[in-house]
Amino acid sequence: MSNEEKQILISTNEVEKLTLNIRGQDVLIDRDVAMLYGVETRDINKAVKNNPKKFPQGFIFELKTDEKTRLVENFHRFNSLKHSTSLPNAFPEKGLYMLATILKSPRAIEATIAIIETFAMTRQLSRTMESLQTVEDGCEQQKGLLQKTGEILADIVGRNLTTSNTETEIEFNFA
Repeated sequence: MSNEEKQILISTNEVEKLTLNIRGQDVLIDRDVAMLYGVETRDINKAVKNNPKKFPQGFIFELKTDEKTRLVENFHRFNSLKHSTSLPNAFPEKGLYMLATILKSPRAIEATIAIIETFAMTRQLSRTMESLQTVEDGCEQQKGLLQKTGEILADIVGRNLTTSNTETEIEFNFA
């Protein structure tokens, strides 16, 4: 297998760690997208600039100064943005899908698959948890939904988790 054919596997867990909620949307910041795709941030933004019709309103948005400041204050990986005069771009799910139509390298394909799987699992988890709220007296149905929720969470955070002899508890508040 040649180096070109070798693909670096990108896990959904890795994508999930980079996903932020900004303006009520799950997004990836341009520099994180670039890291996943194995390119420079400027390459991502150049692809957007060269294909403006593929990125209408809602497919990408530029962060405001206060949003950039919060990123720098809350996430160590954005420290290099502290003195930058440019504002980062945020890609919601549909913008990431559109970006995938432009970037075609093997690594870009692998990153796109991981991004799509992560966003799909997040939506599935949300739907399953919403279903749990509507179950009134179906104990078996509720147990099935709880098991499905646990499986989705395991897929998102990774199946290589180990536990100690202490009890592990996850609490869901459906109020």
